[in-house]
Amino acid sequence: MIRALIRGSLVASLALGALSLSSPRAGAAETSAEKAGNKMERQGNAEEKAANGEKAKAAKMEKSGKAMQDEGKATDNKAEQNAGERKEKKGKAKMKAAEAHGDAAKEMEKSGNDVEKAGVKEKKADEKAK
Repeated sequence: MIRALIRGSLVASLALGALSLSSPRAGAAETSAEKAGNKMERQGNAEEKAANGEKAKAAKMEKSGKAMQDEGKATDNKAEQNAGERKEKKGKAKMKAAEAHGDAAKEMEKSGNDVEKAGVKEKKADEKAK
């Protein structure tokens, strides 16, 4: 009896699975606005990831410059101290640039989402009209 129940439920689940796989989804086609929005969003994500890498490098450079500067002070080496100051300053400048890059990437991602939403609204309006 239990074997018959299991076999029956297995056959039913296979049949339902086959039906769900074979029937096409209504409105599955993406509009051009949705495609463009998704592309912009992916590009924004990639840019943001690159900006995060730049931030990490800048922070490392800044930290290294600070350490070099401190070592120059400790050993009374003006050249090393000045080099550390320049490196720290360069690291700060790169950090600002990376933050600006990251902000631009987030903005690109947001605009991609907006374009995608517009495409979805367009598709829904077309479906209502039909």
